[in-house]
Parts: sequence; C-alpha cells; structure tokens
Amino acid sequence: MVTPFHANIGKLYAFAFLQKTLFPMAIITLFWKDHIGLSLTEILVLQGIFSAATVLLEYPSGYVSDRLGYRTALSIATVIGTAGWGLYTVAGSFGEVLAAEILLGTALSFISGSDSALLYETLLAEGKEGQYARYEGRVNGFSQTGEALGALFAGVMYAAMPLLPFFLQIGVWAAAFSVVRTMKEPPRDTGISTHSHLGEALRITSYAFLDNRRLRAIILLNTLLGIASFYPVWLIQPYMRENGVPLAWFGPAWAGANLMVAVFALASHRVHASLGDRKGIFLFCAMILAGYAGLGLVGGTLGFLFYYLLTAMRGLRGPIFLHYTQNESRSSERASILSLQSLSFRIAFIVSGPLVGRLADRMGVQQAFHVLLYGFLLLLPLLSWLFLRNVARTDESRP
Repeated sequence: MVTPFHANIGKLYAFAFLQKTLFPMAIITLFWKDHIGLSLTEILVLQGIFSAATVLLEYPSGYVSDRLGYRTALSIATVIGTAGWGLYTVAGSFGEVLAAEILLGTALSFISGSDSALLYETLLAEGKEGQYARYEGRVNGFSQTGEALGALFAGVMYAAMPLLPFFLQIGVWAAAFSVVRTMKEPPRDTGISTHSHLGEALRITSYAFLDNRRLRAIILLNTLLGIASFYPVWLIQPYMRENGVPLAWFGPAWAGANLMVAVFALASHRVHASLGDRKGIFLFCAMILAGYAGLGLVGGTLGFLFYYLLTAMRGLRGPIFLHYTQNESRSSERASILSLQSLSFRIAFIVSGPLVGRLADRMGVQQAFHVLLYGFLLLLPLLSWLFLRNVARTDESRP
C-alpha cells in the first residue's frame, strides 16, 4: 500500500547520505593534533565531552521528538549542525573546538532516534513494518556510502587546504536541511499516560532499563558492540601514522571502511535470516576479537585492514539491533527508547574513552588495541549470554 508518506523513505535515504558525507572525518584526528595541538588524551577527553553534551540532550530530544514530531527534531538538528561545522572554520584552540563539538553533539542528539522512528512509522502506515530491518539496512548503506565518498579525497584536500573539508561540510548540511523540510509526518499516537511530562519520561526509562528484561538485554549488548567499533574511529588515524601509512592513503582507507559498513548493512537482514540469533551473536563476537587481535598483534603498513572487520560488524549489527528495539517500543515512545539506547552508548564512552586515550598516549596505539582485546574477551561472553537468555531463546524467529 502506497501512502502520501511513501516519499519519506527516499528522502530519509538522501538525508542519511548527506548527514554522513563528512569530509573532515578521515583527517579530523590529524587536524586536532597538527593544527590545534591536542594530545590523544585530550582528543578522547574532547570526544567524552561531546558524548556528555549528547547525553544531556539525548533523552530529552527523543522525548521532544515524540511529542512535537520527527521532522521538527530533524530540522532543529540540521540548523545546529550547520552552525557547528561553521564554527570549526574559525577554531584555533581546545575551547573553540569544544564549542563546535558541543553544537555537533546537540545536533546528533536530535537526529538520534528521530530518523529511525520516522522510518518505522512510515513503514507502519504502509503495513510494511515487518520489513524494517531491510529498509534500515538501506539507510545505513546510503549513510556509509556518503561517508565513504566524503572521505575519498579528504587527505588530498587536507594537504592542499586544511579547512577545505570543513567549508564543504557546511554546504552539505544546508542541503540536508532542505531535504528534511519536504518530509511528511505520519499520523501516530503522541499521547502520554500521565499528566506530568517528567513522570512519563521516568516511566519510559524504567520500562527500558528495569521492567522489560528483553529490552534491557538488547540495549546492554548493543552498547558493548557499539563501543567496540567506536574506539578505533578515533585511534585508527594515529595507528596508521605510527605504522608508516602514507597520508595519501588516509582518505581511501577511511572510504573503504565506510563502504564495508554500507555493504554489510545492506546484507544484514539476509545474514541474520540465514544465521539466526545465536550464530549471529557469535559472529559479532568473533569479528570483534579478530579485529582487535590483528590491530594489536600484527601492525605494519597494512595492519589497519583489521579495522575493516570491526566496520563490517558495525554494518551487520545496526539494522538488526534497531529492529529488536523497535519491536519493543510503542509509537508514543519510540524515539524516546531509541534515544535511551544511544544514551547508554554515550555514557559508556564518557566513562571509558578518556582512559583509552590515556592508554594510547602512554603505551602507543597498537599496544592499546592489544590491551582492549582482553577487556572484550571478558565482557562479550557475559552480555552475549544475557542477550541470548532473554531474547533469542523466546524469539529465535524475529530479526
């Protein structure tokens, strides 16, 4: 059934592509180190503060999105994000970079949950919600393709003019705003069960982390898998430099990593249908451990290729775990619960990120990956068991 909201799907693909066409990302760590003068510890502290800014607004923005509309939340995000990238063009100190990152974190908090919730509600209006993982995989595919294309010539642009990637980024986010304004909000339940917004927010939080053991297990494992693929995002560039990878390779290497995410996101629903929950979780764990083992023990000019195992895992994981979460959510609280899931990830990074940065500064990036391997060897089996005990055993057929 085609509805007046069907065009949202294509527009969400376009928004995902534009949002993740991040020209600076392939060289951002080098920019911070070379032009701002930050250490790896300061960089991970900076990202911890970025996550803290996101945390402060993560759940409130999701709640606002549920009440005021997903399009409104995405519009707010694109305006704030454009301002954040604009500030980068004049930044010259830790404080100015921090201000830009806080703006970008605020923008991300308004996007988080709103885009996925809008996709699910659009599919629900068309009677296609059972195919959500397939469509979410396509969204991820477009987003990672955008990031790959943005990164392809980032090293060359950075070498020619360090601020060029940031100027281009402003135009991309302005285009994303134009796309968002043409989307349509599907009809849905936006009511609350109490007279207090605070009371309703607390009720949803309790539901996600205390009352619904299935949802709690999903969020906890998804957080750990997300963290495993996130540390290397900020460490892989200095890792490549430590191992003598030429600067001209940085853009194509980053593009290749994001294409891995895109390809595996598109294939995620088929892989899960073939493997099921238990084998799928085992595959995620194996990819993480093999990736960290390679980064920590092998090294060399091509050692960064083990990072691709982690980006492949990220692509497979995203649509599958979002579908789990969507299935445990009602329309009136969908963006709120998705934001709580992102909140869990952000808090985990705030706590652990600066410690990982300090470890990398003291021991070297390669040795830091080696140490992290043992941490994941301890945590992955525990949270995987909790997930399989609460989710897979009673719901082996669900994606």
